[in-house]
Amino acid sequence: MKRIEFLRNSFIATGAALAGSSLNATAAPASGSATAATGLAGKTFNLDYAPHEGMFANHAGKSFLDQIQYMYDQGFRSIEDNGYLGRPIEEQKKIGDLLAKLGMRMGVFVVDGGDNWKTSLTTGKKEFKDKFVETCKRSVEAAKRCNAKWLTVVPGFYERKLPYGNQMANVVDAMRAGAEIFEPHGLIMVLETLSDTPELFLQQTHETFNVCKAVNSPSCKILYDIYHMQKTEGQLIVNMDRCWDEIAYIQIGDNPGRKEPTTGEINYKNLFKHLYNKGYKGVMGMEHGNSKGGKEGELRVIQAYRESDDFLS
Repeated sequence: MKRIEFLRNSFIATGAALAGSSLNATAAPASGSATAATGLAGKTFNLDYAPHEGMFANHAGKSFLDQIQYMYDQGFRSIEDNGYLGRPIEEQKKIGDLLAKLGMRMGVFVVDGGDNWKTSLTTGKKEFKDKFVETCKRSVEAAKRCNAKWLTVVPGFYERKLPYGNQMANVVDAMRAGAEIFEPHGLIMVLETLSDTPELFLQQTHETFNVCKAVNSPSCKILYDIYHMQKTEGQLIVNMDRCWDEIAYIQIGDNPGRKEPTTGEINYKNLFKHLYNKGYKGVMGMEHGNSKGGKEGELRVIQAYRESDDFLS
């Protein structure tokens, strides 16, 4: 039997066994867990996939700390937490302490200064740039609590009253100000190119590449979100290779639907193989939903990553 078929059958059997039982949210893998049933307990993935809060809540419970422990037990070695900056300081410290204890990495959290700067950095107005700089400074202290390295930045929307060149200059100016704050601390803000609306200023990877080259700092790089870039530009491997020296972080989601790999049109096995062969050692953020609900859906997510990753070894 082929290895992938064995894993598929094992996960199906595991899902049936788990349907009628409940797991202790804080326990390490036990005889009824997904990892124990498949013999994969403690086995890390070849690439560093990072789940987020809620992705395995049906197995691990509501506590994010218990969810992190469960993620570790399934073989994941990083997490990402977009809303981390908004968490109470004590909670940030607890997350950081647990990650350190488990030897896990924190992926991105969002440098979120509110919708005003997100929609207005292109304008060049001082009040919006000042708010961005203030949030960057606050993010440095938050990053120290969990040993974070990457921070997501979204430059914002088009300002229709200004020519494109002026807007680009305003964004570059703001990103330089952010880079000056992050660089002494070894932090990297990663600019995310999104597909949510045509009104967003950065639409394609080459535009974000242009910003990073103009800022010219190790603290200003690209967050390449595979889901978004499949929607806006396609040619995923070609465009990643063209901009590779500015890409510092990658996020995952299949299209259509923004669910786990194998649920849409993107050939994730081939993409993961390409990244693995390039020697990519960074975090791969699992910024997607589960295609199915409940425990069955959570097991399906783990299965999808095993199917897409195991052949790399």
